[in-house]
Amino acid sequence: MEALTSQDILRRYAKGDRDFSGANLTGIKLSGANLNRTDWLDVNFSKAYLNSTVFTFACLTRANLRGALMVGAHLCGANLNQASLSNTNLSNADLHGASLQGATLFGANLSLANLMDTNLIDADMRTVNLSGANLSGACMRGANLRQERAVGDQHDIDASRKKRSTASLNGAILCGADLRGANLSGADLHKADLRGANLQEATLSGANLSEAKLNNANMLGIFLTEANLSGATLSGSVLDNAKLERAILIDADLNGVSLRSAVMADVKASRVKMQLTDLTDVKLSRADLSRADLSGAVMIRANLIEAYLARTNLTNVDLTDAILNRAELSSANLVGAILKGATLPDGKVQR
Repeated sequence: MEALTSQDILRRYAKGDRDFSGANLTGIKLSGANLNRTDWLDVNFSKAYLNSTVFTFACLTRANLRGALMVGAHLCGANLNQASLSNTNLSNADLHGASLQGATLFGANLSLANLMDTNLIDADMRTVNLSGANLSGACMRGANLRQERAVGDQHDIDASRKKRSTASLNGAILCGADLRGANLSGADLHKADLRGANLQEATLSGANLSEAKLNNANMLGIFLTEANLSGATLSGSVLDNAKLERAILIDADLNGVSLRSAVMADVKASRVKMQLTDLTDVKLSRADLSRADLSGAVMIRANLIEAYLARTNLTNVDLTDAILNRAELSSANLVGAILKGATLPDGKVQR
């Protein structure tokens, strides 16, 4: 690779040169430089100082930016497809409309970054920090944000280190984001805004979604096994065929949600709000629904074997053909409930 100094770069740029592809710029200091609409294909920017550098509409395809400092960098519309950004500091960076398809962002810091409408399809985002980042309208189909067993750069992880590291999206804005098929296992999405997001068949097993906003999200076939959704709002969302085994839904708002054929065995859902929720064919065996409000819900053919429904509000619930074997219904309110064909706790079928 061609070795250049920062002075060489700035001099050539001033003369109209815009192609620096293949250059070796390890550790170079170009903070604050204006280098918009330039080509940097296969360039080596590892451990470079690029704070507040302007790369608007630049082409950084396959660039090596590992460990670079890019705080507040301007990358609007930039092409970073297949770029290596492991452990890069991009906090407060502006990546509005940038393309990072297939890029490696392992351990990168993108806290408070602007990632609106960004293309992150198939990006490796394990252990990334997206706290407070704006990802509205971003496309993250197939992105990998799963929990890691060890911390460190992906090239030199010490397998003996037992600490688990997660992607942090604490308070991130993901309104309307496309996360179809994304792997967010164990990710921290506490108070994240996912309203209107497409999470169809995404994996969020063990993820922290406490107090998250998931209103009107598409969550068809989503994997939320052992996820924490306490205090989350999901009204208007679609979770048909979702997998929610052992999930925590305490104090969550699922009013009007569609959960047809969802698997919710062993969920902890005390005080959950499920008014008018569609729970047709749902599996709620051994679920804790104590003090929950299920008034007006549709629970046709629901499996409630050994469910705990103490003091649950079941007024006007349609429990046609539901299975309630050994369910605990002490002090439950069943006024107006439809129990035709339901198997009651004592094994008798209601006629």
